[in-house]
Amino acid sequence: MDRKLIQKYGSDILSYRLQTARRKTRMQYEDLDKKLIRLDREYSELWHRRNHLGYEPLIPPVQKGWKRFFVLREDVAQSKQAELFEGILKKINTYDWSHRRNFLVKRRYRGRKFYIVKPQKLKEPYTWEFDRIGFNEMERRFFYTVEYFKNNQLQATKYVFSEPWRFTLQVRPNIIDKVRIRNHDLEARMQHLDDYFERNNLKGRRDKLVYGKSRVWKGKGERYDERDPLKNKPLKRVLDELSLEQ
Repeated sequence: MDRKLIQKYGSDILSYRLQTARRKTRMQYEDLDKKLIRLDREYSELWHRRNHLGYEPLIPPVQKGWKRFFVLREDVAQSKQAELFEGILKKINTYDWSHRRNFLVKRRYRGRKFYIVKPQKLKEPYTWEFDRIGFNEMERRFFYTVEYFKNNQLQATKYVFSEPWRFTLQVRPNIIDKVRIRNHDLEARMQHLDDYFERNNLKGRRDKLVYGKSRVWKGKGERYDERDPLKNKPLKRVLDELSLEQ
């Protein structure tokens, strides 16, 4: 309550619970924050319901491109250790998709276009992921650690399989025989919430309330002159700055 109002009308005015303009503005922001938190919870619940509707069979099945994954080599599959390496492969196998059966991708070098086979390698789990997967003592013997700097800042450790020659790539048709069950009313409500956040530019504020920080990229990067003080500066300007420092 403003002191001037108390001095003018006396202390009895406190019983009317009048709000100042600053307090009213603050209450508007608080109501908006509560609304954003409520809508975010509703969106999360709708997203969870949509992803747990299950699947329904697709009749007839259709083929969409090709899939590629690792399998045991024929000689390894017939050996005594086939069960051991089959268990390792289930934990580090990777899957890739392409609309080409030969998995060729376009590359450009000095203006010329050419095609190469798309590379694919086995999974190399990090330390925390390696412990979570649950390799037994016998399977751990076939892995070695590789340390490197991630993003030129943080040092990370990966576990690499030491005998990748035991596996070979296999290409098969990618057959789709089931599709997700869709609820149009649910998806329409999710799209309405997305449009509300996007139209009113409230995604940043919502993320700050829910996650503690905004996940919206603002494009604030390092300038050229901050990384290199001589970048894009003429020689005369550089000499003038040196003379002023001396």
